[in-house]
Amino acid sequence: MSRRYYGDRFIPARSSIDFDLANFLLVGSASQSQTRQEKTDDTLYRQRLYALMMMRNRNRILSFWSNPISRDFQTDLSDFAEKKPSKGRRYIPKPLALDSEESVPSLSSSDCNGKESSGHSILGTRGRELLEEKRILSAPEILDDYNLNLIDWSSSNYLAIALSHRVCLWDATNGVGFDFMSINGDIGPITSVSWAPDGQRIAMGMNNSTVELWDVTSSQKLRTLQGGHQSRVGSLCWNDHVLTTGGKDSIIIDNDVRIRSHHVRTYKGHKAEVCQLKWSNSGKQLASGGNDSLLYIWDRTMASRWLHKFEDHMSTVKAIAWCPLQSNLLASSGGAGDQSIKFWNAQTGVCLNSCDTGSQVCSLLWSKSNKEILSSHGPTQNQLTLWKYPSMAKIAELTGHTSRVLFMTQSPDSCMVASAAADETLRIWKVFETPEVAMLTTETTYAEPFRNLNYIR
Repeated sequence: MSRRYYGDRFIPARSSIDFDLANFLLVGSASQSQTRQEKTDDTLYRQRLYALMMMRNRNRILSFWSNPISRDFQTDLSDFAEKKPSKGRRYIPKPLALDSEESVPSLSSSDCNGKESSGHSILGTRGRELLEEKRILSAPEILDDYNLNLIDWSSSNYLAIALSHRVCLWDATNGVGFDFMSINGDIGPITSVSWAPDGQRIAMGMNNSTVELWDVTSSQKLRTLQGGHQSRVGSLCWNDHVLTTGGKDSIIIDNDVRIRSHHVRTYKGHKAEVCQLKWSNSGKQLASGGNDSLLYIWDRTMASRWLHKFEDHMSTVKAIAWCPLQSNLLASSGGAGDQSIKFWNAQTGVCLNSCDTGSQVCSLLWSKSNKEILSSHGPTQNQLTLWKYPSMAKIAELTGHTSRVLFMTQSPDSCMVASAAADETLRIWKVFETPEVAMLTTETTYAEPFRNLNYIR
């Protein structure tokens, strides 16, 4: 009896394969079922996936292929894949340089429109949408003091800036600037300004430790808050009808401006001048930064005791900003000896991230539509830097200021940013995208005035 040697591999004979059955299982049954009734995309996807992955196993259809998943399978699945619209890249323009021979129009000058220049930046999410032009105004005698807060933008679209012993207002609707008020030398200079939420009243901190509250419509002083601080008031922040003030005496005071005895609460913890105050979006937590390199978070209900105390910064904590899209997220920055932006969980007190910026950070602003944060800097570039959070990848750097950019504030529609620097200029930029709420309306209260903002040289 003869012996057969088969070797170590099994090679099937093609004659044993039922190609007609295989073809029917792959093509015929699917096509017949489709003719019987109309299928949804989800049903077709599941049917095709089942046919290609499961039914081929009958009669060893897949056993002879080197690649069990064919190109047809990959193509079929891609037809059902959800195609997400790609978001176009946003281009932010660099400012034009001022010629040395040219003078910049003064903030209080009646001729505030100056020369126009077309913008060249686009926002790609809704086609090639033209962004704004920009404007530069002169801010003579603005104090070159890192610890102060000298500009603010109101909900009624007025930009206020303190220039030594006077306050100038700039109407962003028509581009007209004018002197609003001035004070005597023994009271000033003015060390801080802050608009009330109604956009009609403005608070001004003075060098002599007092705070004045003015009505812009009537151009009259409403009252003077005094007796709480012993030295200049360099930081102000509103929380509804309560005006919180921080002084060089290291004390923080809540003032209820509706009542005669306005001093209602005191926060003690800082050992040096309070340089910045920011209430959270809920109005329940207060963040304070000081010249003692400390950052505090206070709870409104327990003012006598701080909630968190952070000692991680190596220099004056001036830049503080609460994230509008994440209630417990707080950003803070230190001065020239620190140069970092840190992010905190205000609930747990944990430092989530720290980014080395390479230069002094003077101010921080969050976008209200995206997880982006804008920082203003000192030497050597004196730039504004837009970062993507949480990766902290640089989106853009805006240059043009020739001295450190001490102050920044945001327009009512949150798209425009005003920056003031020690070079005595105030610059208007469009940096952020429009928040979703504003994008849903065809006409918004504060977006319209900025369409015709022009860059002044």
